This record gives sequence, structure tokens and C-alpha cells, in this order.
Amino acid sequence: MNIQSILAVTDLSAHGLRTVVRAASIAVAHRALLKIMYAPAAFNGPAGTADGDAAQGLGAVCLEVAERFGILVKKIDDTRGSLDAAAQEARWCDLVVIGDEPDRSLSAFFHGQPTERLLRAAQRPVLVTRLDARASGYARILVAVDLMNESRPLVDLACAFDSAAEIELFHAFSAMHKGKLRYADVSAHVIDAYRHACARHARERMLWLSDDASARRNRVVSSIGRGDPARQAAVQQQYTNADLLVVGKRPRTALMDFVFGSVALRVLRWSTGDVLVVPHGTLAERQGRRAEVLAP
Repeated sequence: MNIQSILAVTDLSAHGLRTVVRAASIAVAHRALLKIMYAPAAFNGPAGTADGDAAQGLGAVCLEVAERFGILVKKIDDTRGSLDAAAQEARWCDLVVIGDEPDRSLSAFFHGQPTERLLRAAQRPVLVTRLDARASGYARILVAVDLMNESRPLVDLACAFDSAAEIELFHAFSAMHKGKLRYADVSAHVIDAYRHACARHARERMLWLSDDASARRNRVVSSIGRGDPARQAAVQQQYTNADLLVVGKRPRTALMDFVFGSVALRVLRWSTGDVLVVPHGTLAERQGRRAEVLAP
């Protein structure tokens, strides 16, 4: 993934400014344009009302970031702080960086947290920041993969995201099918054979995912766990002290995520570190559009 433009969404609080610093450090590494936009926590500002104080504060932040990091910074003048405005601006960027500000309202219970709603509306990779930004970038990146073809772009993205980071590919297969086999009175020998076959298939696919020219530029290791994929990925991030967890998300409506659940959204809720959520298909779509633009 070629990151050329980054959108940082901040509420100008202390946590929100840490988000801007993280976005700026990524912009430096990728020589990208950094756009900074104001939005109140949980996008719950007065609808349709511009905030004059926010505009002034945002201008000062943009100036300070440009001078401190030596990058090109653009101030987004829309200070209404609405979700629609943020999503519209995000569609023109390669990456969105936002803080983790939970919404405790009843609406958030049914429609999802602000980050979840922004993901669905913008369909762009969203980096949720929880850790203090470091000048050296991310030291270790954990990539949660499901062994499908859609996981390959996630690995490429992680390798390109921070070229100095150690990369760990992690896959957890659920014991749900094993329980069904026991319920069907299948012998223990058959169940063990099925479990070993699943583990062998996982190792082969993990090797396929890491066997790529871009992946070899980083230190790449892989590990396999058992249990709920979302919970195990969050536990693995804590266990290995990974600064960043990269996870893909399938395109679904809020109702489908509420009824059937989503691994990516559960990772967001359980993880204690930074999380990069990448909607499946967006990376290939972005590259295709750029190829059309550059074509003679």
C-alpha cells in the first residue's frame, strides 16, 4: 500500500493530540500529506454548527505539526464534527487515524462505536490509537489472518506500514467444529486427526502468506493459536508486546455485525494497543483506481 495522504481526526484534547502526533510520524515515514480535521468525541457535537474556537485551535495545531515534523499539513475547515463530514473527507485519503473515545449511549449499542460507524461509512483503513506515539514508529506489528486470499494484502500492508518493524502473522482456529464432532459421537481418533489436519493446513497457508518479496524485507514470524480468533489475537498482542495489531474486516451492515458479530470489531473492543482495521477489498480497489489514473 502506497500511503500518500492521511486524515487525522482529533477533538483537540490531550488524547486527540497524541493521535495527531501518531499520524504525523506515519506521514514522515511515507512522505505523505497529512490532513487534520476536528471532530468532538464520539462525533456528538451540535449538528450543522461550525465551532469557531475549534477552527482557531485546529489552525494552531496544524502550524505546530508542520514545523515540528517538516511535513505538508492541510487543515480541514469543516469544524461541524459530523460523522458524514469525516467519512466524506476520508474517502480521499489512504489512511484515517482516530483516537479511541467510547460512546456509552444507547444508540452506540445498536449502531456501533464511532470508529465502527466511520469504518462502514468511509470504507478506508482506520488506525485506532491508544498508545503514545514514538518517533521510531512501531517496533512489532501483529497481523491477524484468516488464511483466505484476502489476508495477503494485509500482510503486504503491514510490511510496508513500518519497514523497520518485526512482523508476526497470527491465526487462531476455533474449536467449534471439534465440539460439533464430539456431539455427533465421532471417535477421539478422528477428532485428533481432524485437529492435526487443521493445524497442518494453517501452517501451510501461513507459509504462503509470508512467502512474498515485500514480507522478506521485514523480520516475519508466524504463530498459531486455538480458540476465539478475536480474543486470542488480543491476548497475543499483549503477550508479544506488539505495538500494532492489523486485522481485516468484511463489508457488513451494522445490523449484520450486531447479529452475527465481527472479529475485527471484537478485536477493537478487547485490544489494549493500537489497532489498524482494514476493510477487505479497499486496498485492491485503491491500487486499481491509481493504475487507471496513471495509465496513458
